[in-house]
Amino acid sequence: MASLGTPTLDQLQVLLAVVEAGSFAAAARRLNRATSAVTYAIDNLEAQLGLALFDRVATRKPSLTPAGRAVLTEARAVARGVDLLRARVQGLLEGLEPEVSLVVDVMLPTARLVDALQAFQAEFPSVPLRLHVEGLGAVAQLVLDGTAMLGVGGPLTTALSLERTWIGGVRLVPVAAPFHPLAGRRGPAAEAARDHIQLVLTDRSPLTQGRDFGVFARRTWRLADLGAKHALLLAGVGWGSMPDPVVRGDIEASRLVELDLGDWRDAVYMMNAIHRGDRPPGPATRWLIERFAGQA
Repeated sequence: MASLGTPTLDQLQVLLAVVEAGSFAAAARRLNRATSAVTYAIDNLEAQLGLALFDRVATRKPSLTPAGRAVLTEARAVARGVDLLRARVQGLLEGLEPEVSLVVDVMLPTARLVDALQAFQAEFPSVPLRLHVEGLGAVAQLVLDGTAMLGVGGPLTTALSLERTWIGGVRLVPVAAPFHPLAGRRGPAAEAARDHIQLVLTDRSPLTQGRDFGVFARRTWRLADLGAKHALLLAGVGWGSMPDPVVRGDIEASRLVELDLGDWRDAVYMMNAIHRGDRPPGPATRWLIERFAGQA
C-alpha cells in the first residue's frame, strides 16, 4: 500500500472554497488566486490522498465523488478546529481565562443556570467551562480550595476571604405527598410537622460540618442529593422544603401538597456569586457574575 501524504491546511481551505463557491474559477476569485493555482492545489491534494475528490468528466461543474464528500466532512472539522485554536489564542492575548470553573448550589433554578451558560457559550465560544454542582457549604469550600474560580451559592458562603455579589434568591416550599399525614391537616401544621420525619439536605463540606440548616422536626433523614430528596417526598417517606421551581409542577399536578408551616411559608434561600479575594475574576468570569446578577 502506498503511503499517504499529509495535506496542508491551505489545500483543505482550497477544497472548501471550491465546494462553497461552486467552481474552480469562483473559488479562485474568492481566494484572490489564479484558477490554475486552485486546480494545482486540488490536483496535489488528490495525489497525496490517492483519491479522486471531484468528478470532472461526467459533469460540467466540479462534483464531489463519494470519497470527496467523506474528505470534505473531515476538512470542515479541521478548519473549525483551526478557527477555534485561533480564537482561543486571540482570547489569551486579550486576557481571557484559558478555562472558567464554576460551582453552583443545587438550589439554583435550572432555568437560570441554562440561561447563563447558553449566553456564556455565545459570548465566549473559545473558553471551555468546567461545572460542579454542590450543596450548602460545599460551594464555598470548592472556591476556597481553588477547585472553582466562581461559585453561586446560598447563605453558607460568608467566609471572610470571599468576595460576594448578590444574585437574588429562590423561595423554599415545605411540601409532602398528598397522602402524607401532614397533607390533610387544616390550618398551620407547624407543631405536627415536628413529629414527622423531615428530609434534610446534608452538608458534605468540612467548612460547615455538624451545623444544621432549616431543621425543624425532631426526626430527620439526611440526604446529600436533592434528586433523591425529591423522589422520597413524592413517595411520602417524609416532608421537607424544596426550591419552588423544582416542585411547582408537582404541586400543580397534585403530586405534592404545599404545607402551611406559619412563618416558614415565606422562606427564601438567598444566593450570591462568590470568588476568592486574592484571585480577581477575569473577563469571562466577570461576565458570568454580571449575567447571574442581571437575572435577579
